[in-house]
Amino acid sequence: MRNKLTLLAVALAAIFPMAQSAHAQTNAELKQEIELLKRQLQVLIQKVDAASAAPAAQATIDPQDFNRIKIKAESTEDSFDAAGLKGFKVSGVIDPTFIYNQSQNRSGFVFLNNFDNTDATNSYAFDNSSFGSAVLDIQKETDGGNKWRLTLAPHKSGGSAYRAGSIVHEASVSVPWIDEKTRVLAGQIPDWSGYEYVPANLNPLVTHNLLFDFSAATYYNGAGMEITRGAWITKFMVGNANQAAREAGDKAPALAYRVDYSHDEFSGLGLSGTHSFNDVAVGNGRFDLFEVDGYYTRGQLTLQGQIGLGRHLTMAGNGGDAKWWGLSGLVGYKVTPRTQLVARYDFINNSSNGGGMFGGVGGASSAVTDSITGLTTYGDSRNGFGPAWVDDGTGTLVQDPNTGVNRYALSLGLNYLINPTTTLKTELRYDGANGAVFLQPDGSYKNGNLLFGTSIVVSF
Repeated sequence: MRNKLTLLAVALAAIFPMAQSAHAQTNAELKQEIELLKRQLQVLIQKVDAASAAPAAQATIDPQDFNRIKIKAESTEDSFDAAGLKGFKVSGVIDPTFIYNQSQNRSGFVFLNNFDNTDATNSYAFDNSSFGSAVLDIQKETDGGNKWRLTLAPHKSGGSAYRAGSIVHEASVSVPWIDEKTRVLAGQIPDWSGYEYVPANLNPLVTHNLLFDFSAATYYNGAGMEITRGAWITKFMVGNANQAAREAGDKAPALAYRVDYSHDEFSGLGLSGTHSFNDVAVGNGRFDLFEVDGYYTRGQLTLQGQIGLGRHLTMAGNGGDAKWWGLSGLVGYKVTPRTQLVARYDFINNSSNGGGMFGGVGGASSAVTDSITGLTTYGDSRNGFGPAWVDDGTGTLVQDPNTGVNRYALSLGLNYLINPTTTLKTELRYDGANGAVFLQPDGSYKNGNLLFGTSIVVSF
């Protein structure tokens, strides 16, 4: 109470000189000033009352109750730490997917089907990529700053894509060295290139772009570093590319790297590359992959793009070097907070040496020789890479093993957000080439193929 009276006295003392100077003012002006002073005094009284009431409110807390709550909270925290749950995070995504493929003359669900074997139905293809998966991601960070990560994706992991039969998509550690922003990386890590990701909840369309599927490594196995400086993040690894272990005689390392620059919270650029220095007669053979990508996301608009080029020695259709360059661009726009329209266009120039992409897609490793006729069929008639089929003038279809087709794909999508963790995605996609390369059910070949896909993506 004493403090309250003191504050009021100070306020009145400050007001009194101002009132004395009012004798030179008119009555109207004096009345206005008095009303203003009354309002200021009322605000001051309210502040004093609030300050006086605060200690009384605090005194209503029972010290014994407070101590019991404190002990219980500390006990819960100790139990949490003892169980190893501090810094522990589990997340996942599942995306049952329906695919209709015109050239394959089939439709149905693509979900947890293998592409870790050699049969035609389950081989890796643009209509059987990393979608239709169930992914479980487990992460742990220790007090010392170590980060541990294990990502499982049965039949759809990075290892599965190269027929390693592994459900492990990522198994990595990140250890701080010097400081938190300079870290050592080791283990198996998914490819860094491009603007698309493997988990379905991070991509707006059902399928992936042509560069993602056919112009990039799948995973790295080795050790490296990650360095963060301001808006720049640089990381690299030395080890194996798409190999869990080396073959006999294979001693040359592979190098993978990525540099990202965040211009602001809405846009950024990145570049990445993967280079294997294997002898052409050993292991995967030498390859060089390089790409630049960027993004802009603000409000309802999303823009993403990528330009890439590469070569794979001795893997072209005619036995020469497979060479290509390509681009991919995506536009997304939210017409409502829940509904998004998406369009993506991809193009790959793959005409050199009869065509052929990374890993031998459409190249020499895809050539098949008929044991009866002795004729050799070049290319990948499912994915649309390799030489085109043309009529030789007698009604017989033949190929030129020295010239491959150029490929493109146009996708249109519609996404609907059912709830914050569930999205219904649909996509209509047309794949085309500048020559007849897609095998049809009747044995003929066409320049294009139509695909429809839809999936429900649920994450946590």
